[in-house]
Amino acid sequence: MKLNRRDLLKAAAAAGALNLAWPLSPGLSPAQAREAAEALGADYDPAPFTLGVASGDPQPSSVVLWTRLAPEPLAAEQQLPEIVEVGWVVAEDSELKRVVARGTAPASATLGHSVHVPVGGLRAGRHYWYAFTALGKRSRTGRTKTAPVGSVPRVRFASANCQAFHDGFYAAHRGIAREDLDFVIHLGDYIYEHGPVGGDAVRDHNGPEIFTLADYRVRHALYKGDASLREAHAAHPWFLTWDDHEVANDYSGTGGGAPFMQRRAAAYQAWYEHMPHRDSGASALPDPEIHRVRRWGDLLEVTVLDLRSYRSAQNLADGTILGAEQKSWLKQGIDRAPDAWHCWANSIMLSQLRGRPGGPYMFTDQWDGFLAERKEVLTHVHDSGLEDLVIITGDWHSAFVDDVRPDFDDASSPVVGTEFTAHSVTSGGYSADWNQTNGPVMGRANPHLQYFEGNRYGYDVYEVTPERWSTHMRVIADRRDPASPVTTLTTFHVDRGRAGSYEDPETKDSPAQYRRD
Repeated sequence: MKLNRRDLLKAAAAAGALNLAWPLSPGLSPAQAREAAEALGADYDPAPFTLGVASGDPQPSSVVLWTRLAPEPLAAEQQLPEIVEVGWVVAEDSELKRVVARGTAPASATLGHSVHVPVGGLRAGRHYWYAFTALGKRSRTGRTKTAPVGSVPRVRFASANCQAFHDGFYAAHRGIAREDLDFVIHLGDYIYEHGPVGGDAVRDHNGPEIFTLADYRVRHALYKGDASLREAHAAHPWFLTWDDHEVANDYSGTGGGAPFMQRRAAAYQAWYEHMPHRDSGASALPDPEIHRVRRWGDLLEVTVLDLRSYRSAQNLADGTILGAEQKSWLKQGIDRAPDAWHCWANSIMLSQLRGRPGGPYMFTDQWDGFLAERKEVLTHVHDSGLEDLVIITGDWHSAFVDDVRPDFDDASSPVVGTEFTAHSVTSGGYSADWNQTNGPVMGRANPHLQYFEGNRYGYDVYEVTPERWSTHMRVIADRRDPASPVTTLTTFHVDRGRAGSYEDPETKDSPAQYRRD
């Protein structure tokens, strides 16, 4: 019988014993919390590098290396000196014999004994291996890659999003770790601020929430207890953005009083402490800078967006999802864009989504809650002459393929790009019955919607050449199985210089709740 994290928690909730089964329940000691986590299938690397290693933000001559010392991963405070010196090494081989850089970095209690090492002087387009040492121990070895320069014949990368620990195992990350990739982009909802609930309702965000820096630290540590997540981090460099559950459901970064701003600061700090994030300033705190542009040679320009930190309230005539400064930055980037594929890493759906023909929008926490700004930005894309725009998105726990238009209610509005919304890693979607009923309804209500599939979990792999962009929807068989096999559900293509996508003939008969004929 398979160990079933999700059903174990549901059974514990039904029996009134969720406080014993959920590792982060109040009153548990770190040892008890770890025992409960291991009963749900968690495990950790040897101390003090229990949370693994990671790299991020690859550039032609530099990557950021990350680890955090956490001998007791689920303890609110680590029993360590105020500052621990951590050694690091980067080499051209997995045995770490051909060393190209080494050094030490201080891991301070102030930042949870995490380290972020920006390693420079590397060669472009190369794989490197790295490891850390501290307290007489050595970490696992990680692998990373620098961005290339000049002519690039192919780039291959993956995206992941929405990985509620209490909803299942990270078999999707196990698949990502084994893929031949240049990098990974995480599109948000890396953690969830709430715990498991007794029922099975979708988007029911009740449960024991977290508020303090200690709360968020142990939540991140619990999630990194899934071995597949640590494996995916160690296998590839990552780009990162966030959505709402890294802090609180549907939050606006500019709203709320002092208690919420304190909660947001705690969440942002814990996020930074657990991610291979490179900040542009001297310090990433209190507000890490997420948005950035990175290039993969002459083939691909990646624009990472932050759709939480600067947004206003929803449904305002002058509302903003980007904030004035980020919007100006994005439009300037559009004006200066090179002749390449352009990928926007976008945490929440940009395309319009009505629940029925002529009806209201389904969720205005998405770009649908910021209509004027969406139209302004997409009109700027059109007027600038930008071509070959692909937007990759998470959040919805289902897969969508959409044509992107400046005005989604005007059938004559030109197609300026394609949006691929990926399945979640584990986070629960709507029921199969809901998907079957509402897939065709959404298709009729949204003429730009090309495809919808909501019954599966997984990740997307993007294969990009100078001639074509291909999105392979990878799905797992069962999120209850940590070793669940991965298959390709379907593949969509976008041809260079031609707006709009089309499904691969070899996969167009795959199961879906809606596809446009």
